[in-house]
Amino acid sequence: MSRVSTKTVVVVGVFVAILLAGFVSFYASGSPDGLNKVAIDEGFAYTEEEHGAADGPLAGYETDGVANGRLSGGLAGVVGSVVVLAIAGGVVYAVRRKHTADTS
Repeated sequence: MSRVSTKTVVVVGVFVAILLAGFVSFYASGSPDGLNKVAIDEGFAYTEEEHGAADGPLAGYETDGVANGRLSGGLAGVVGSVVVLAIAGGVVYAVRRKHTADTS
């Protein structure tokens, strides 16, 4: 059996993450998540406050300026995934580079 390269695994993983964020996320439940549900059931949902990023371009899992709800949500998912993957990749690159420099 042949081995799969790390690069192939990373590329396929990034592709799957973006695919899930862009297309499958549209089918996610619109019901409140666990914490929101408990807050509603227990009667303290009224204490909720708006957070600092509520006016951001991707707030509410939607993209500002995109009228189509499906496209707006998918685009927000893709942008969010790319940002997180870029940050994680940068951290991995920095740690790996430092580790390589320490051993040589």
